[in-house]
Amino acid sequence: MKITRTNRWTFIPAVLSLLILGAHFSRNDQTILMILSVGLPLLLLVKKPWTIWILQLALLLGSIEWVWSTLDLIEVRKAIGEDWQRLAIILFSVAAFTLISAFLLFWVRKK
Repeated sequence: MKITRTNRWTFIPAVLSLLILGAHFSRNDQTILMILSVGLPLLLLVKKPWTIWILQLALLLGSIEWVWSTLDLIEVRKAIGEDWQRLAIILFSVAAFTLISAFLLFWVRKK
């Protein structure tokens, strides 16, 4: 894995996505997953190809977690009769950002 000036920016969305995912797990009292999410960006200090694979897998799973959480929260909002469209737009956007962050790391892997 060769980190150059042109592909260094691809790490920023991945780190941000993992930190936001850590906040999500913290809010749901899932301490182990929170620590794991917040600690995963430290793998970027290890310059081995397998670190990118682990980060991509974590981001892919994080994106799936965002979708599941969004669907659960939509059902809760519908059940209590509250507005759910804004929640869906925001959280599906976060899921998409997390997924895009995973795909941006392909750029680093190919070089």
